Amino acid sequence: MEIKITKTTTPQMMPPEEKLGFGKVFTDHMLVVDWEQGKGWYDARILPFGRISLHPASTVLHYGAEIFEGLKAYRRADGGVQLFRPMENIKRMNRSAERMSLPQMDEQDMLELLTAFVRTEEKWVPKSFGTSLYLRPYLFGNDETLGVHSVHRATFMIIASPSGSYYAEGINPVGIMIESEDVRTVRGGTGYAKCGGNYAASTRAGERAAKKGYSQVLWLDGVERKYIEEVGAMNVMFKIDGVVVTPEISSGSILPGITRKSCIEVLKKLGYTVEERLLSLDELVLAMESGKLEEAWGCGTAAVVSPIGKLAYRDKEYVIGGGKIGEVTQKLYDILTGIQWGKCEDEFGWVYKL
Repeated sequence: MEIKITKTTTPQMMPPEEKLGFGKVFTDHMLVVDWEQGKGWYDARILPFGRISLHPASTVLHYGAEIFEGLKAYRRADGGVQLFRPMENIKRMNRSAERMSLPQMDEQDMLELLTAFVRTEEKWVPKSFGTSLYLRPYLFGNDETLGVHSVHRATFMIIASPSGSYYAEGINPVGIMIESEDVRTVRGGTGYAKCGGNYAASTRAGERAAKKGYSQVLWLDGVERKYIEEVGAMNVMFKIDGVVVTPEISSGSILPGITRKSCIEVLKKLGYTVEERLLSLDELVLAMESGKLEEAWGCGTAAVVSPIGKLAYRDKEYVIGGGKIGEVTQKLYDILTGIQWGKCEDEFGWVYKL
């Protein structure tokens, strides 16, 4: 795909890496590609970062025709830049597009667009371990009509934000509240798609948890309200009596996380037994009460792994692993971040070097 590049005439300076935070600073450019039914993808361009113009009747504003992805570019010690399993993000984005009736893109074309954009913004990839250039590809429908129908026009974009270390002050286990009122998604819904509506619908429960002093909520399924699904905006894993258990994703109500997939592959290589299955709340509570729940953690792009130090349910609080990060959680963090930042050998072939 031919890409027209127009460089900014007013380049910015990146703030000190220790002050980056997450999603607050944006790079000099953005990538835009248009799509039209019967015409396909056209006019791929990288241009100076700025505001976009939308018709007031745009499909995305009224019917939520939107999906997105999140991945990172990492600076190696030798100064080079690499991505972590980008094809997994690309494949998931196309699955999300299919679910939301948005146009899919050839996988190789999307990889070329992503690569060209990162090369354009390469100076924005920070150098310190734990920092990264967060990449946000997204796609939205922009038909200029209020009719409810499949999308006839759409726009694909990529923006980027240099991000500081997620664990600048160390990996501290967090407190989680088990949510018993709201649900994130339901079977047959959009749970496996990475679309904005899933995240907007989760905000209310997250705010309730925060008011009680908890970082996130642990979601139950939307049908029987008895099976564990996700934690906040991450997948979740539990080490119960020596076995790692994570909710199965076959129902379609759970996002198939790339970090989740990577954790499972690493754990199996290390010799751990991993079970992808239904995990009921009753089973989890019994494991906590009996002391068999040894570790628990969330896993996702932003945090890699986030250890869970305590779980709250019905006004009762359970401390996990003495409230400290567990051995398996720490191993996963060390191995995955070592591969991502090029500090250790990539035995899995996950790294994509620019």
